Amino acid sequence: MLHLIDENNLMRVEQVKRAFTEQEIKVLNDKYRVLSVTERITQLYLDFLPEEVMLTSSFAATSAFLLRMFSEINPDQKIYFINTGYHFNETLEYKEQLTQLYGLKVEDVTAEKWEHDFTTKDETWKKDPDLCCSINKVKPLEIIKENFTVWVSGLMEWQSDHRASLDIFEERGGILKFYPLLDVSKEEREAYIKKNELPFHPLIKKGYFSIGCKHCTVPGKGREGRWNNSPKTECGLHL
Repeated sequence: MLHLIDENNLMRVEQVKRAFTEQEIKVLNDKYRVLSVTERITQLYLDFLPEEVMLTSSFAATSAFLLRMFSEINPDQKIYFINTGYHFNETLEYKEQLTQLYGLKVEDVTAEKWEHDFTTKDETWKKDPDLCCSINKVKPLEIIKENFTVWVSGLMEWQSDHRASLDIFEERGGILKFYPLLDVSKEEREAYIKKNELPFHPLIKKGYFSIGCKHCTVPGKGREGRWNNSPKTECGLHL
């Protein structure tokens, strides 16, 4: 929502973050649940101003699926990439490939230098992976998400038990989360990728199916290669 603010008789536009009641979120879910993914993304820009929408991408595994759809429906949508400083080189190369291929507008989000340097010197990912994720992923995004009403993410319910419990719209941590791909099956995703010849992350051919930071990711099916030998299954962004 936009408000006009009068400052010394000079008008300026200020974006006001909206909040939603449980009933309003239920209405959104009922409305969007029957739509296709393309229809959901199109409808998003009818129900929300572009300035209210935050889209994040890890540029991992098959990120091209969601990014291609958004590039076709709203090519001006900014994409926030949380650059932890610990990504595989292949992830950064994949990011550049998709940026060029789809003409994406990508902006890096990073931790404060002194905090990131602490985790590097301390090797925090070995001792406390939750703290490392909090410093390098969660906290940097917490700062910018205060400027938006809705946060788009490409989570799919078959990826984990936690994700299977989600709905298309959910209030999480003071922002409305939107998962347009939530009920897309693995088979449907693979069919779309094949039909449209989308590029895969280069590490997939080496046995990586879920790709995060290089210190905490090993080859493995599903998300079993993330935080290997740890009960941790989520970085904290989507909890």
